[in-house]
Amino acid sequence: MRLTAPLRGVVVVLLVGFTWLLASALFGGDSSLSVRNIFTGTKEEPTQSEPRPRKYKCGLSAPCPPKHLAFRLVSGAANVIGPKICLEDKMLMSSVKNNVGRGLNIALVNGVTGELLETRAFDMWAGDVSDLLKFLRPLHEGTLVFVASFDDAATKLNDESRRLFEELGSTAVKELAFRDSWVFVGAKGIENKSPFEQRMKNSKSSNKYEGWPESLEMDGCIPLRPPLEG
Repeated sequence: MRLTAPLRGVVVVLLVGFTWLLASALFGGDSSLSVRNIFTGTKEEPTQSEPRPRKYKCGLSAPCPPKHLAFRLVSGAANVIGPKICLEDKMLMSSVKNNVGRGLNIALVNGVTGELLETRAFDMWAGDVSDLLKFLRPLHEGTLVFVASFDDAATKLNDESRRLFEELGSTAVKELAFRDSWVFVGAKGIENKSPFEQRMKNSKSSNKYEGWPESLEMDGCIPLRPPLEG
């Protein structure tokens, strides 16, 4: 049985279309063409995807001015996900680096050069607050102090340890309580209260996790200090 001329033409067009689709799938042809386009001879304009916002050091949405340090602090989530301290696109403390722990996670940074001096984690549930006091008392003028809480950061705090944080510019440490979330950046010798501090109170009515408030995240730019005279 012979096919009529019009029917043969339809079969040829279908075979050409099928062959093009198969080749496109195998070799990555122009996916903006569809079966409808083959028959109409038109081509759809590719959809323009939204450009991704550019990220800067430590994930900031804008670059810091010259002679400023970019930072990001993230407190721990419940007692499961550890805190993070990032400075100038370098992760100073995190679970991946295996240098964080329950309580207060603290990084000391030279406020003139931005150089990392030391990182320590202090257990404020079962640890000894005297270790924290020995760490904070001898800080040099201009030292930057980055703090991120994990699980419970307040049970073992005493009056002296709270006062030492207040001298670094904290206003929230006075009321910091059991399982509160806390992130803070202060400095030895600061004249005013630090603008870099957040506290989330542990409250059954508002906790994100069972027994813990939500994690806090804070970022910003810290100006470097001029070299100390003498």
